[in-house]
Amino acid sequence: MLKMTFIKTISLFLLLILSACGQSDNLGQPQLTPEQVSLGFFEAIYVDRDVEKAKKFVAADIQDVMDHYHIASAVQRHVLGLSMKQVTMSIDEIDIDFFRKFTDDVTVIVKMQGLKGGREWIDDRTIRLHKIGNTWIIVEILQEKGRIEG
Repeated sequence: MLKMTFIKTISLFLLLILSACGQSDNLGQPQLTPEQVSLGFFEAIYVDRDVEKAKKFVAADIQDVMDHYHIASAVQRHVLGLSMKQVTMSIDEIDIDFFRKFTDDVTVIVKMQGLKGGREWIDDRTIRLHKIGNTWIIVEILQEKGRIEG
C-alpha cells in the first residue's frame, strides 16, 4: 500500500513538473514570442490578406482602426502606409535581450521585400509590443522616418 501511494505521489509530482515546462495560454495554445506576433500580423495583412486574422495580434484600439478599413489593401495603405504584393518578411531588429522574461515592452523592426507598383521594393516597419499576462500584443505602429528602395 505504501509503495502504491509513493508511485501515485511521484506520478503527480512529475505531471506537475511537465505541465509547468511549456509556456501556454489559458486555452492550451503555445505562447508566441514578440517575433512570432510581429511576423504573424504582417503575414496576415500582406500574404494572407486577412484582416480578421491580423486583429488577434493587436490591441483593441488598433483593431478598431482596422475594422474601419475592412480589407487588407486598405489597412496596408492607410494603417501601415505601404501597399505591397508578393511580400516576404523577416525580423530586422528587436530591442530585447537575454532578459526578455523581465521586460513588458519591446520594439520590433520587420523588413519586407516585395513588389510596390510592380517594382521590386524593400522597406521596413517598426512596431511596439506590450506583454499583457503571458501574451504579447502590438500596441503601436510607429511612423517611419525613411525607406529603403530595392
